[in-house]
Amino acid sequence: MPRTRASIALALGAALTAPLVLTGPAPATARYTVTALEFTVRAGGRSCAVDADLYRPAGVDRAHPAPAVLATNGFGGSKSDGSTDAVGKAFAERGYVSLVYSGLGFGRSGCLISLDDPAIDGTAASRLIDFLGGRRAADDGTRADFVTLDAAGDPRVGMIGGSYGGAVQMATAAVDHRVDALVPLITWNDLAYSLAPDNATGTAGPGVFKWQWTNGFYLLGESRPLTAPDLDPSRVNSLTCLHFVTRACDTIRTLNSGSYPAGATARMLAYARSVSPRSYLNRVEAPTLLIQGQADSLFNLNEATATYKTLKAQGTTTRMIWQAWGHSGGMTNPAPGELDLKRGDLESSYVGRRIVAWFDRYLRERKGADPGPAFAYYRDWITDPTHTYATTDRLPALTRAFRLSGDGKLVDNAGKVARGSRTYRNSLVPTSHSESLLPGIAGLPDPAPHDTPGTFLGWTSDPLTGPTDVVGAPRAALKVVSPTAERTQGSGDAADRLVLFAKLYDLAPDGTQTLVHRLVAPVRVPDVTRSFTVSLPGIVHRFDKGHRLRFVIAASDDAYFGNRGIKPVTVVAAPGDTGVLELPVVGG
Repeated sequence: MPRTRASIALALGAALTAPLVLTGPAPATARYTVTALEFTVRAGGRSCAVDADLYRPAGVDRAHPAPAVLATNGFGGSKSDGSTDAVGKAFAERGYVSLVYSGLGFGRSGCLISLDDPAIDGTAASRLIDFLGGRRAADDGTRADFVTLDAAGDPRVGMIGGSYGGAVQMATAAVDHRVDALVPLITWNDLAYSLAPDNATGTAGPGVFKWQWTNGFYLLGESRPLTAPDLDPSRVNSLTCLHFVTRACDTIRTLNSGSYPAGATARMLAYARSVSPRSYLNRVEAPTLLIQGQADSLFNLNEATATYKTLKAQGTTTRMIWQAWGHSGGMTNPAPGELDLKRGDLESSYVGRRIVAWFDRYLRERKGADPGPAFAYYRDWITDPTHTYATTDRLPALTRAFRLSGDGKLVDNAGKVARGSRTYRNSLVPTSHSESLLPGIAGLPDPAPHDTPGTFLGWTSDPLTGPTDVVGAPRAALKVVSPTAERTQGSGDAADRLVLFAKLYDLAPDGTQTLVHRLVAPVRVPDVTRSFTVSLPGIVHRFDKGHRLRFVIAASDDAYFGNRGIKPVTVVAAPGDTGVLELPVVGG
């Protein structure tokens, strides 16, 4: 039976909605009441209702106040999506006043989808903080006079949530300094990078359009009349842009056009970055525990790393955890020892315990609560679930280098580089595959990553003499030759520049090839006459003894837009002049 547009939208919603994995019952350590509330707010030039639930622990009253936790949903979710409401239950059971709400444009909340714009979504959340601080009542007159106050109208409040519900925390903290603690999970730093990444360092964009993820979100947002026909009028924009703010629709249309002239591109990038933490992190003062997923091709580890470095540099208290699951895997079935409240508690997982300690420290002001090390990361090669996380006080540095030899080898010494050149050419259709959302929507397995001969180049190391643990973002310095691209790259349309994809495979002794976390580094080469540096997505991966590293540059990837026209690429190697791959290797 063919799928309707509505059913496709629902399937996409299941794939794209990404709040916390808090799907089970909360432990029965305390009772609480739940009160449905509405708040009329002014946001983005519109007046609309915000649909919320207030979780009040037993025994909490004006004489015995408690700090509060504010949370909202991932994209396509709502306050009662099975995850967001679980946040309210989990923290109410731990004695926190919890206010969970449907984000603007989702559930039964009004207003347009604005991609967590601080001036819109951040301002709306600030109005809810007014309620928690006693400055305003809900529409039915309900007041919260039982929240711990730091000052009149200033509640002790933290925020938590994942993906879309992660970025809104930083948007809120940027406009309202009453927020006392943040726990953003698997969210973005720069939407321009998320939707059209360019992993060439130092470039201004645009990158390579990530069409599957982006259009999935767009379809999910625009199809709301089919899935929720009783929408509030404040959620309707125009016939050409139903439920997003106009600039968001303009951005999607520019990306889908496949043409990126300077003016349209500048407007697109300006908007995407204006709703991104990278543009307002300088206003975020609240202690922030960043949690990012290793299995995540939507918001990879580089996003959290960029946020972490910015916050740390400006003196904002911050810690970072790289957990196992993200948008690309493990969300509904986390690995043993990972955050999953189906077992009924936070305390059973490393990440959960870190979250509890974070709020205990900054909301309950328990000085004995340890905020934890600067950086922690999950290791999937450790079988004991109680010891899967390693910790350190700093991000690992690039410590091991390999060179690209002209004979296709990846060598560890400049003297081993053979002189030579090799060429690939792209096709007019994608010839490489990393990851796809579409099989999951249809209930089918995603095909294994692959590259078509003649459309990529690979360099393979000798078998490793011992386990090699890579923790962080590999970096490659490259130089390519493409006369066709050289002739077109100055046209004024960025789409005429060369596109390629860098990636790292793990090659087992039996020949089995694994693309680490299915991650690729799209690059729109700024100038083929000059060398350029690629920062690959961060990974945590053990290359076992006897395995080989394989570095690949490919002409295309079917999850992204590719080259305009045929642009053959040659890579030349000489002993004193060749590409270099650097890896952040830990433990020897």
